[in-house]
Amino acid sequence: MTAAPSQNPRPNTARMPVAPPFEQELCGLVLDSAPRLFAVVQVCGEGREDADGWVVAWGLADENGRAHVIGVDGWTRMTLASAERVLRHFGRWPGVSARVVWLAEPGGAALDRGEAA
Repeated sequence: MTAAPSQNPRPNTARMPVAPPFEQELCGLVLDSAPRLFAVVQVCGEGREDADGWVVAWGLADENGRAHVIGVDGWTRMTLASAERVLRHFGRWPGVSARVVWLAEPGGAALDRGEAA
């Protein structure tokens, strides 16, 4: 048995659910006030062919410019006047420099965790 072709000139396409206005407003508020995420990276042998780097901490920069940092070890925690100040703490060993690497700004928000992924 074979199905007959559809007589409907328009294909049946699924429509994306539209969030109610209040949910859209909440998501906009979140995007407007979201902190910037950055990583603190240490580099050894910078400028050489065998240079190496690793992430030592993650940070959030809030709307006032303050940076809240936690080391990947889970023990190091600090709040600084700016993200750039973290370089003083992680780049003070001979032959090791530190960099702040910013992640891209978020482009979307959702109230449902599955939709946000």
